[in-house]
Amino acid sequence: MKLRLAIVDDNTFLARAINEKLSPYSDLDIKYTVHNGSEFLAKLEKNHNLDLVLMDIEMPVLDGIETVNIVKQKYPHIKVLMLTVFDNDENIFNAIRVGADGYLLKEIEGDKLHKAIIETIEGGAAMSPSIAVKTLKLLRYPEKQDSLRIEEDIVDLSTREQEVLEQLAEGLSYTVIANNLFLSPSTVRKHIENIYKKLQVHNKLEAVQKARRQSLI
Repeated sequence: MKLRLAIVDDNTFLARAINEKLSPYSDLDIKYTVHNGSEFLAKLEKNHNLDLVLMDIEMPVLDGIETVNIVKQKYPHIKVLMLTVFDNDENIFNAIRVGADGYLLKEIEGDKLHKAIIETIEGGAAMSPSIAVKTLKLLRYPEKQDSLRIEEDIVDLSTREQEVLEQLAEGLSYTVIANNLFLSPSTVRKHIENIYKKLQVHNKLEAVQKARRQSLI
């Protein structure tokens, strides 16, 4: 029987590359590709008859870490392989903490990816070599884990800033946010600059992730 797979990746080019790498393997059936965690969860609501998902980390709307957290609580039978270009310690630690079954870099060759999928289905924990080394270090030096979990300074956003951030998290443009809140686009831009400053972030994705961690939105 074929293994039922899904790909969750906002980069269409990389998602297609993964599809092509796996196309020679007749034991795999890639059911669909979606572009963020929110789309994936909506698909699972309709049909969670899936064996494994290849999950990106950095995505708009709902990132890979948050998605895995929800998937593992609601659909624990689905195996999750993180497939990412990032191998930083915080991502690895967070992915493992929320229950990812393996962690691979996107540059992996097709045959190794296929082998990793089979290994994961059989209960193994597939990891790219550089990830495995970092994971061992995280286990050997637990104080490094603690440093990743250090409490962030709680940020105090104004009501207006919170409204702007909530709409930003929904993927709305500055113009649409301005219309919705009866503001000028330049005022919205100013609010967003203030939000970035207060949260100490540099882009929308970081702002939304940090705001969610602190339950600001």
